[in-house]
Amino acid sequence: MQLDFYKYQGTGNDFVVIDDRNNQFNIYNKQKIRSICDRRKGIGADGLILLRKHQKADFEMLFFNSDGNVGSMCGNGARCLVDFAHFLGIIDDNCIFFACDAFYKAKWTEENIELKMNDVYEVEVNDDFIYLDTGSPHYVKFVKNLENYPVYEQGTSIRYNERFYQNGTNVNFVEIQGSKCRVRTYERGVEDETLSCGTGVTAVAIAAHANNKKLDNPLLINVLGGSLKVLFEVVDGVYRNIWLIGPAKQVFKGSMKC
Repeated sequence: MQLDFYKYQGTGNDFVVIDDRNNQFNIYNKQKIRSICDRRKGIGADGLILLRKHQKADFEMLFFNSDGNVGSMCGNGARCLVDFAHFLGIIDDNCIFFACDAFYKAKWTEENIELKMNDVYEVEVNDDFIYLDTGSPHYVKFVKNLENYPVYEQGTSIRYNERFYQNGTNVNFVEIQGSKCRVRTYERGVEDETLSCGTGVTAVAIAAHANNKKLDNPLLINVLGGSLKVLFEVVDGVYRNIWLIGPAKQVFKGSMKC
């Protein structure tokens, strides 16, 4: 069977996206997902995303990491899927979709996709790192000389340490640049550095506030693949009304055997 796919990228975080409203794709075939995401033997991507029907939302997002496993929330992937849903004519400029056991709101414009993230109730502040969950778990560490920082080596060490080994964590290294910041991220599931991570930059914005960094709000965050903005409010110690804002672009269309 031939199955159409679309390649998308959001600030360099790239995905294979499939309109699977007829539930044709076998979500249990991990090897197939890995082969699709393989950059040498397949299409190549940080993850695979399926768009499916949902009874109470405009659509459902199913996300798989490039290792073939079901992933937790992916901010850049979700923004790409919103653009895809608009491309298919499923939504207009606003939508509600379902992903990872939660409903999300999003806004579409030609320039950016704005994604409303879930509220964050707990932020663990330690001497040398901050840990929180923005739909996916994130370890945030503020460093200097980020350009030459050993992201892969340090990210691997933290992701597989005694605390995080079982479930894993994404690891973000952050350098403050005036009232803005720059981030490089090691992503679990990809098990390597990626050009961008949406839940990661969201975590960085909140971690910076929790660590008393005097940064802008909305905060412009530079990643290897471009720039994203994060806007939030703090109400009684809870981070609410969190918006992840940035571009999402369709790169090309193709078909594959499935």
